[in-house]
Amino acid sequence: MPAISSVLVIGAGTAGTATAILLAERGVSVDLVDAKPDLAALGSGITLQGNALRVLRDLGVWEQVRTEGFGYDTLGLRAPDPAGTLLVELEDHRTGGPDLPATVGMYRPALARILVERAAAAGAKVRFGVTPSSLEQDEAGVDVAFADGSHGRYDLVVGADGLRSWTRRAIGIEVEPEPVGMGIWRAFTRRPAEVTRTDLFYGGPSYIAGYCPTSPDSLYAYIVEPAQDRADLSPAEGLAVMRELAEAYHGPWDEIRASLTDAERVNHTHFESHVVDGPWNRGRVVIIGDAAHSCPPTMAQGAAQALEDAAVLAELLTGLDDLDAVWPAFTERRLPRAKAVVEASLQLCTWLKAHERGDVPGLMARVATLVTQPA
Repeated sequence: MPAISSVLVIGAGTAGTATAILLAERGVSVDLVDAKPDLAALGSGITLQGNALRVLRDLGVWEQVRTEGFGYDTLGLRAPDPAGTLLVELEDHRTGGPDLPATVGMYRPALARILVERAAAAGAKVRFGVTPSSLEQDEAGVDVAFADGSHGRYDLVVGADGLRSWTRRAIGIEVEPEPVGMGIWRAFTRRPAEVTRTDLFYGGPSYIAGYCPTSPDSLYAYIVEPAQDRADLSPAEGLAVMRELAEAYHGPWDEIRASLTDAERVNHTHFESHVVDGPWNRGRVVIIGDAAHSCPPTMAQGAAQALEDAAVLAELLTGLDDLDAVWPAFTERRLPRAKAVVEASLQLCTWLKAHERGDVPGLMARVATLVTQPA
């Protein structure tokens, strides 16, 4: 018998929907709630490496991801010179196995839609615009009250509610994300025909400039700059800033820059990072994904680690009949791996802030070695 029969999942992002799918498919009664009023997802694109694709295949959504995204197997490094000179084309690591591409780029809201629809089809009861207001647990379960006046009792609560996790704070974990000292501009726009993979430009006036194809006709482009207050900029001013920063980069960037005309498709955020260094549960409440650990997107592993959290948690919850046995096994399998990815991402940030190139391909290879093996 599984360790639990009813679960509340708070947060319908990548970690939460994956958890809901895997548990519902295995006969667990799942309520999935999210504070957002609908499926809209902030951001322009997402990079999914092989270990993320491996879990997405297990979730039964790989064919949709393959069809709606853009897969590729190489990584380019370019110079910040007037020609955008291609310095090297690297064969990327197929960390999900030989039958999956190394990487898939995708429009983030499209992935969100696919996962939520799959969770509902698996039997999860999905409610948007719903936030928890309190939880109280005892030896047998967790009572949860919601802001809309409803309430429920569950064997387990999974907090997959992101960086500003309500659940993390509600169970007394005081760790909070800390700024890394970098900010990122992202834009969603047309894909030039010559862009068939991610190319990274290190150097120039910004730390990194890059792009990732997200479908046959779209991509997202990004520029990483020193952290500064951009909150007061209007959308039009933000677009102007990104276009100005992009002036330093050429090659495919020339066509990309010319296509940056829609201010509503440009956004800016700061890099933050944290790891809850110890068990991620307090009794019958556990946090996963960005609620438990977050890293700068320099290694494109945020979604992958969230998906791995969900896969391992669901495996243990449905494979063990004693909830107390789940937590040490979960910590042993997930904490060292998540910490290693966060540390590698921060190491690259440190190199970039010091204006050192470092062994970027070597660091990526070490992370690839880590994530090639199943979580």
